[in-house]
Amino acid sequence: MTTMTDRKVTANLSITLDGRYHGPAGPADMGAIVTYAMTDVARRHLTRIWEGATTAVLGRRNAEGFLGFWPTVAADENADPRDRGYAKWLVDVEKVVFSTTLTEAPWERTRLVNAPAADVVAELKASGSGEILVNSSASVIKALLEADALDRLYLMVCPEIAGGGPRLFDDGLPASKWRLTHHETGELGETAVVYDRVR
Repeated sequence: MTTMTDRKVTANLSITLDGRYHGPAGPADMGAIVTYAMTDVARRHLTRIWEGATTAVLGRRNAEGFLGFWPTVAADENADPRDRGYAKWLVDVEKVVFSTTLTEAPWERTRLVNAPAADVVAELKASGSGEILVNSSASVIKALLEADALDRLYLMVCPEIAGGGPRLFDDGLPASKWRLTHHETGELGETAVVYDRVR
């Protein structure tokens, strides 16, 4: 029998008012979200998500995309300190990347996995300490929502309707109750919220 630690499984994602994490033209269609990514509210939210996390969980697409951007921010002394803090954390933290196609890890301190997300996260919870952050990877977040394996959701809600594209909360998820533990709204109408799972 696997023993569980008290590690929390958290997830962060930016979504539109209609619940989309990108627009109808595909993963690069981020027009309804990108405007709000560099606001003070978004940057404070970014700091909030990683401060207690000691493991980052990523899907392949995000792992490869982040690799092309965040290490340069970590090295940029002129970058916003909040962006740089997150970037340094992401470069240095233990990373678990889900992929069916990669044969070599795209980052240092990275382990590739090709297994059900809920099983991998249960394994991570069985040892170590600190939060396990599913970092903006919708496919992994969806799998963990289906398994009711998330303890906290960090959402940035952007005040636009994308009108198409995949939604975070698909029909058929198990019913669950969440408690709002943080809420902040910016000048552009972007809203950072933190919800904890009520069990």
